[in-house]
Amino acid sequence: MPGGRLTQQERQQIALGLADGLAYAEIARRLDRPTSTITREVMRNGGPTAYRAEVAHRATERRAHRRTQAAPRGAEAPAQAHGRDAEAVREFEETFTTVMMGSGMPTMMSRVMASLTVTDTGSLTAAELVQRLQVSPASVSKAIAFLESQGLVRRERDERRRERYVVDDDIWYQSMMASARSTAQIVEIARQGVGVLVPGTPAATRLENVARFLDFVSEAIARAAEQAREILQTKSATTSDGAAEPSSD
Repeated sequence: MPGGRLTQQERQQIALGLADGLAYAEIARRLDRPTSTITREVMRNGGPTAYRAEVAHRATERRAHRRTQAAPRGAEAPAQAHGRDAEAVREFEETFTTVMMGSGMPTMMSRVMASLTVTDTGSLTAAELVQRLQVSPASVSKAIAFLESQGLVRRERDERRRERYVVDDDIWYQSMMASARSTAQIVEIARQGVGVLVPGTPAATRLENVARFLDFVSEAIARAAEQAREILQTKSATTSDGAAEPSSD
C-alpha cells in the first residue's frame, strides 16, 4: 500500500470520483490507498459536496509548512505503547478528528476528543493536551467546556491533585440517549404545531408526519442504545504473547 502524501493528480482523481458518486472505499481502491486516507482527505477539505482538488492541495501544503515551522529541532515522535506504529496512530487520530468535524463538532473540540479517545487511559491533563495538540491553554479550556456540556468528558483529580479530563467508557451511550431525548423534544413541539396549524391542513400534515418519523427514530435509538450498552464495558484479555484479544465474558 503506497505511503506518503497524496499527489495533486490523486486529489484530482478523488474529486472526479466524488463527482461520479463513488464511495470512499471505491476511490481508495482505484488509487491503491487506504480508505481512511481518502476519508480524512475529503472530510478535512470541505466534505464530499465541497471538495476541490486544487484547494485541498494548497491547504495541505500550508498545513505541512506550519507543522515544519512549529516542530522544535531535534523533536521526535513519542514512543508508542504495545508496539504501535506512531505514524499509523497519528493518521488514525486525524481521520477520527475529521469524521467528527463532518458530523458537526467544532474543530478544536474534535481534536481534543480524538486525543482523549486514542489514549489507553482515556484521560489527559490540560498541559498534556496543550503539548500534544500544540495549541494554547485557552483553546483546550474552551474545548473541554464544550465537551463537558455535551456530557462527552468529565473532570477528575489524579493522585498529584492535577485536573484530568476523562473519556468515560459510557460516553457514547450517554451521547445516544441525549440525542434521543433531543429528538423527542422536537417530536413534542411538532405535535403542538399540528394543533396550531389545524389538523388536516397541508402544514399540519407535514408536521404530523415529521413527528411520527422522529418519534420512531428516537425510540429506536434509545432502545438500541440500551440493548448494546454492555458492549461499552467489554474488557480485553491479554494473551501469552502480550497481544490483546476481546474477552468472552
